Amino acid sequence: MMPERSLPDWLREPRWWALLALGLALGHAAVTVTPLPYWMLPPIAAGWLLLARTLHWGAPSRHAPARGWPWSLVPLIFWGVYVYLADSFGIVDLGAVFFHLQAGISEHGGGERTIVAILYTLAMLPVLAAFTWLVRHDHRWRLLERLLALVLLATNPLLYGIGQRGAAIVAEEGAWLEQRYVDPVILEAPSSPPNLLVIYLESLEQTYADRERFGDVYAPLTALGDQGVVFEGVRQIDNTGWTMAGMIASQCGVPLMPAGLLHDSQLEPLERVVPGVSCLGDLLAEQGYSLTYLGGASKRFAGKGRFYEGHGFSRVLGRDDLAPRVDNPDDLNSWGLYDDDLYDLTVEEIRRLEKQEGPWGLVNLSLATHPPYGYPPDECRRRQGEFDGTDILYSVECSARMAHDLVKRLAGEGLLKNTLVVIASDHLSMRVSAWEQLTAGPRSNTFMLLGNDLAPRRIKVEASTMDILPTVLEAMGFVIDWHRAGLGVSLLSEEPTLVEQHGLETLNDQLKRETALHERLWQGLDIEGMAPDDTSRAKSPWLSPEAPPAEAAE
Repeated sequence: MMPERSLPDWLREPRWWALLALGLALGHAAVTVTPLPYWMLPPIAAGWLLLARTLHWGAPSRHAPARGWPWSLVPLIFWGVYVYLADSFGIVDLGAVFFHLQAGISEHGGGERTIVAILYTLAMLPVLAAFTWLVRHDHRWRLLERLLALVLLATNPLLYGIGQRGAAIVAEEGAWLEQRYVDPVILEAPSSPPNLLVIYLESLEQTYADRERFGDVYAPLTALGDQGVVFEGVRQIDNTGWTMAGMIASQCGVPLMPAGLLHDSQLEPLERVVPGVSCLGDLLAEQGYSLTYLGGASKRFAGKGRFYEGHGFSRVLGRDDLAPRVDNPDDLNSWGLYDDDLYDLTVEEIRRLEKQEGPWGLVNLSLATHPPYGYPPDECRRRQGEFDGTDILYSVECSARMAHDLVKRLAGEGLLKNTLVVIASDHLSMRVSAWEQLTAGPRSNTFMLLGNDLAPRRIKVEASTMDILPTVLEAMGFVIDWHRAGLGVSLLSEEPTLVEQHGLETLNDQLKRETALHERLWQGLDIEGMAPDDTSRAKSPWLSPEAPPAEAAE
């Protein structure tokens, strides 16, 4: 009678190492791409091993080991890429991937994600080796493996999105959004146009205002909102969920669909960013505004500088321009300036603008809450205690307080007279330490307006960041066409938004099929079949079958 083998004997068998590697990979993928909590990883891996033992996967058999390479290796690599993106960003936006590759990813501050990418690559090697071993030593897996390869390809959201977009281009279908696009036009300006200060708070969504989930980390912004107009329910549609896309959505009223195949020189950086649409800067520059952009990160990253320079801004200042002007030029984070330094320079720039004749506009982008952990400056450490390096709620509280103090400081110096202040998150947060709490319920972006004689109130809407452009224009006193600009509707009007009319799911579904608006965004680049000065596309607003607003029909 053979003695019962002990656990160490099991571990001497290659198949258990191979099966363990595959089980851990399966568990990690499951908890990363689904709402399952991380503690489910061990049970999933254990369940895999139990099933493997029951079915004798990889056990010695009369079949000789094969020597070929599994067809599923490439599909597994694609899944590895998708899991890495999901682990890094929470929600994988293919548009963000394509746009950053084309607009430029140099001088980014995501050094820690580069390290994670290397670790993911190294971790994939034993997974691929384990799968190869299993297929070669178990004829049952070998027989089903080609079918598995097709299943892995068909179920990968990364490849599904690429295929769906490609099908829309080949079919030349998709003008649903284009038919609802309204050229931003200022019909009438106030006699004394107000100045404009836009403070983008990186990833600092309004969801953090839920005290049951997040305590008082959002309280400084709540206090500011009590003095102005707060919009609750500003959702995020696809292709607006990263910084450049969020700023374009809120300033141009459109989602950012990457140039992609519309750009002849695929491997060259974009010379212009969404040149085919008018944006906030274009409209204000035509009204005589002096416009400045200030950001702590490099203006070369993701085409940020090209966007602002191409849409009416006369001064575009990023890390390289601003770092020499701070007290300690070496005191930078991996992205660039800390927000306390950036805000000091913002005050200086507004003082300069105030001395000039004519109205001014300034757009400011913070960094303190940039995923995955944030970059709180020493000022917050003095007030909040030590930062553990991972708690995003610490960074949220820090950023909210600094924005509050910036507005109070400017108001105290009399620099906000006849000024509309806009405070908005550029997009919803990507994966952070509070991810499970953030995704536990509906999420919305921060959007509030202060000053310019607006009566304090809270407005509950179902909207998107594309509605910010017309709302800001009307809050400044400009009269615009049908209360609309781009795909947005002024939230100060009674007109329904696209989200209210159709819902987020319909908008996102139509966005995947859209080609006509895509061409409009990049009109002016070398687009196949469209000359740079092509004006053949109908410009008439509101071409949809829906009835136009009553005042437009009169």
